[in-house]
Amino acid sequence: MQRDLAVSRLRAGSETFDVLVVGGGASGLGAAVDAAARGYRTALIEQGDFAQGTSSRSTKLVHGGVRYMAQGDIGLVMSALKERGRLRKNAPHLVHATPFVIPNYSWWEGPYYAFGMTLYDRLAGSWSFGRSRRLSRDETCEHLPTVETDRLTGGVLYYDGQFDDSRLAINLAQTAVERGATVANYVACVGLRKEGGRVTGVLARDVETGAEFEIKAKIVINATGVFVDDVRRFDEPAGAPLVAVSQGVHLVLPKEFLPGTSALMIPKTADGRVLFAIPWHDKLVVGTTDTPNVPASLAPRPLPAEVDFILDHARKYLVRDPGEGDVLSVFAGLRPLVKKGDGGNTAALSRDHTILVSASGLITLTGGKWTTYRKMAEDVIDHAEKVGAMAHRASPTAEMPIHGATAPKPATADFALYGSDAAGIAALTRTDATLSARVHPALSIRPAEVVWHAREEMARTVEDVLARRTRSLVLDARSSMAAAPTVARLLARELGRDAAWIDRQVAVFAGVARQWMLRDGARGPVSAGREAMLQHT
Repeated sequence: MQRDLAVSRLRAGSETFDVLVVGGGASGLGAAVDAAARGYRTALIEQGDFAQGTSSRSTKLVHGGVRYMAQGDIGLVMSALKERGRLRKNAPHLVHATPFVIPNYSWWEGPYYAFGMTLYDRLAGSWSFGRSRRLSRDETCEHLPTVETDRLTGGVLYYDGQFDDSRLAINLAQTAVERGATVANYVACVGLRKEGGRVTGVLARDVETGAEFEIKAKIVINATGVFVDDVRRFDEPAGAPLVAVSQGVHLVLPKEFLPGTSALMIPKTADGRVLFAIPWHDKLVVGTTDTPNVPASLAPRPLPAEVDFILDHARKYLVRDPGEGDVLSVFAGLRPLVKKGDGGNTAALSRDHTILVSASGLITLTGGKWTTYRKMAEDVIDHAEKVGAMAHRASPTAEMPIHGATAPKPATADFALYGSDAAGIAALTRTDATLSARVHPALSIRPAEVVWHAREEMARTVEDVLARRTRSLVLDARSSMAAAPTVARLLARELGRDAAWIDRQVAVFAGVARQWMLRDGARGPVSAGREAMLQHT
């Protein structure tokens, strides 16, 4: 997975791809994997880094969607539960079952939620992650040692999936490349190429150099998440918006606020959403909110009311009340929900996906969620075959391992998230002892990982490494900022950059990291850190 080679191939303009995907999030990467796996000449471009937006800012769940079951969307839940099982099978190094507990504070909650979660299990069928059951008050406290016990009567235990979203995105990019796709980050679509009223490619810009070039393709798939309407306007300037953008915010707290391995789930908050407190990478992720009709942005920012909402709800259910000073990191993600009516109540909109084909042949894929990315991809490539008058080829992805797939517990435990790549990273530490020490005492990342990210995973910036190749920024923003100079020097050595580039990277990342700190920027004006990151060369 070498960016320079990929960009050179795209710029050459000597070939016409069967399928060109615009967008390197969950849906776009899934589409590229499916197309390449069917044997189509496939390319994918992403304006920033892979999963830079929504796809790295999820609740970290692979799930059927308890909320959608309550809405009566049984078909979506059944499909998602099946895909949940497939994802655990195809990426066991990233996806695992996690126990969730719904604490009960009223007499009716036990039987009510036990019935609902039993139905959830039955909908999963053979893909079940474990049987749900009612818990006594003492059992509930064993699973949730710091849960609020005043009026606690018991709980309901069920199982769902957990994963690392941006690591899965990187592995999907690698899978697509292994299947023959040409994949490049930091290449933006700035226009569409048309012949006779039909879309025949895109006008692209290399963000690193500013060079513009055309990429020819029989089929173009717009999978740009919250930005799909921007790409659609290249095709139909007066077209009506397709998505309603909703924002969800998460806070990251020290694990001491909820020790153990079980997650806390509150089925209904004041705004009708589900609230989670989930152990993840030895921290606690708490969220989320639902703020409708926010503008699409590469740098969504949490609103003060959203932060207060999460802290207030966490205090209701945890014995130790978290405050702003306890928050290690805060992040906001945007959801591209398919509009229904005015799209005002985004908590009530379905997360099912939509495929739209314009008169010019541009295919737009939007909606959906990480759990169903594979099915979304299969559906959109089926549509691409019809639009491009191509003979149908069956998708092999339902049973196809994703790059890195290995036994759940690889021999090299320190690098378990890398799956089958763990051995390669461990070999770097044996070759060069200086690559084995941590880049910061509070972070697990080691220099060997940074080298691997640059050589094998198309990392181009400090943010690529600390936000997405590892989850350092998500887990501890302040420590990540302190680690940035070390990471920048390692990247500079691998990418052939000079001292001035290192200084710029450190400065830009400091601006980005402050936006993830609750007390250093989360409530202040939006800084230019994210936009400056795009000028990283």
